Amino acid sequence: MILDIARLMLFPALMAFAAASDLLTMTIPNRVSLALLAGFVVMAPLTGMDVHDVLNHAGAGALVLVLAFSMFAVGWVGGGDAKVAAAIGLWFGFDHLLDYLVLASLFGGALTVLLLQLRQWPLPYAFTSQPWLTRLHDKQTGIPYGIALALGALMIYPDTDWIKTIDLAHFAMR
Repeated sequence: MILDIARLMLFPALMAFAAASDLLTMTIPNRVSLALLAGFVVMAPLTGMDVHDVLNHAGAGALVLVLAFSMFAVGWVGGGDAKVAAAIGLWFGFDHLLDYLVLASLFGGALTVLLLQLRQWPLPYAFTSQPWLTRLHDKQTGIPYGIALALGALMIYPDTDWIKTIDLAHFAMR
């Protein structure tokens, strides 16, 4: 039961923290990516994942790491975004990777368009006392893409074996 609670809570909580951190500070702390990595390393064997599946997940994470750091190198995403995207790829494996990348890209595009449009208008005076809002509104600031990465991940996570193998009816009975 504790393992099921960890599968229900750990990944979504880390996604929420990554999104909130990126929104408020324009950074995703390394501890988020490290916690995702550690969570996978601990939970994969506990949930019965075999060596082939672990390697599948590791390959997906490595592929996303290469792609994301290529994007970081040309200035398209931040380093925290690249690391958390790779850690998400590790959790999803190749089975859900394409769906995740498409959703995260769509959310990222929508977020980018929204912020670029909002940045065309002056920030209302009532909001100027909030440093995170002035930073988010600044045209020289990037896009907190961690929000899109987390939203895409949270949309895909319920379709993964991490959740599908939990007997949710067991929780409803208690």
